[in-house]
Amino acid sequence: MIVFDKPHALSDAPLHYCPGCTHGIVHRLVAEVMDELGIEGRAIGIAPVGCSVMAYDYFNCDMIEAAHGRAPAVATGVKRSDPNNIVFTYQGDGDLASIGMAETVHSAARNENITVIFINNAIYGMTGGQMAPTSLPGQVTQTSPYGRDVSLCGYPIKVCEMLSQLDGPEYLERVAVNNVKNVKNAKKAIKKAFENQVNGKGFSLVEVISSCPTNWGMTPAKALAWIDEKMIPYYPLGVYKDRSANQ
Repeated sequence: MIVFDKPHALSDAPLHYCPGCTHGIVHRLVAEVMDELGIEGRAIGIAPVGCSVMAYDYFNCDMIEAAHGRAPAVATGVKRSDPNNIVFTYQGDGDLASIGMAETVHSAARNENITVIFINNAIYGMTGGQMAPTSLPGQVTQTSPYGRDVSLCGYPIKVCEMLSQLDGPEYLERVAVNNVKNVKNAKKAIKKAFENQVNGKGFSLVEVISSCPTNWGMTPAKALAWIDEKMIPYYPLGVYKDRSANQ
């Protein structure tokens, strides 16, 4: 009897991500949720620029490539053109919280009925490890070799906290994928975000605290520990908005 198998919604293409990168975990969770909800046949994913630029190779649903940061705008058009579509974006912090901040905020404010999977690894991964909008105070990156100086660069952007101040969004939750317990909670959040769309409730965003061992200059094991030691204290996990919970 098979008790653990590759999700049908996940393709057989080898992942291009660096060893220890947690994108693969999140890809699997998204695919498992599509399988469980039976939505693969009407799901459309939006892959923007960043480490997820090749996500169109990894899911068996229809995929669209978006310009850097514009995934929520593309998702809005796809969803409004046929509301039966189940539309999700898969975005990194440089994409969503920097060049795509306007698209993120306004799609949330309009409560567009889409699902956003937001990977926060506190750095620009694909382009070599520059400081991102989410890089921690004092964090060393290629463009902050002495650590992020908040007096010059400002403080990191906390996306869930910021969006929770809007009236529009249906559901906002921050999760992590650095241990078994957190992975299980992350799947529950991702499933709820997709269920909200299926039920027509509106904009759902799941922020996933993830690791980037290559650009952090750490071993995979140390990178997972660093999430607990540094990232989660600055980016607390939990639900930041859930309108259905208050009904």
